[in-house]
Amino acid sequence: MNEAFGFEHFWTQADTLIRADAYLLFAMSVVSWFLIFMKTWGGWRARHVMRALDAFWAAGSLDDAVATLRSRDPDALLAPLAAGAAALSSTFAAPERAGAARWTRPDDQLVRVLREGIAKATARLEAGLTVLASIGATAPFIGLLGTVWGIYHALINIASSGSLSIDKVAGPVGEALIMTAMGLGVAIPAVLAYNTFARANRLVVLQIDGFARDLHAALCPGAASPG
Repeated sequence: MNEAFGFEHFWTQADTLIRADAYLLFAMSVVSWFLIFMKTWGGWRARHVMRALDAFWAAGSLDDAVATLRSRDPDALLAPLAAGAAALSSTFAAPERAGAARWTRPDDQLVRVLREGIAKATARLEAGLTVLASIGATAPFIGLLGTVWGIYHALINIASSGSLSIDKVAGPVGEALIMTAMGLGVAIPAVLAYNTFARANRLVVLQIDGFARDLHAALCPGAASPG
């Protein structure tokens, strides 16, 4: 007797573990695609901010430059660095009026501000990448768990029926492999997106670091650049 096999048949025969496994993969897929869209949008805005650097350096004063950058930097990648440097600009001329300790030099204070800004910008750029990497690494194994569990129950049912013909084995085992396919379907986009975003972030961080060095050189000529 012919029996229609497929995902619908597999789902009706699935137990609690298989269903929980499928729901987990679905949730991971939703989170993964949400992060992919958000990081894609964030990457576009980061590139837009980098194109605003020409307007920053062309501004008539440091305050005007900071205001220009703030208006084009909604993700606060470069603006905090420029704003922190502007806040310390008076320290360079009159360090005795600064709130920092007297034993610190103005250029050292600027280096700390710039390093903190770079660290915060890097953290914002990398937000969500750990989740994408985790999904890409674990989704295939979660799908494999569902496959193993499904094959186990399929073989138990076949053994209890007393029929071991190939047509009785191929259908249930093939259905169980659907879980592995689902796991790979979740993992592959997450891994590709993680690699793409990681490379794009490295390029943006290099530009942020270059901006910090240029800003330090402009405000503290002759001092060592922040490393």
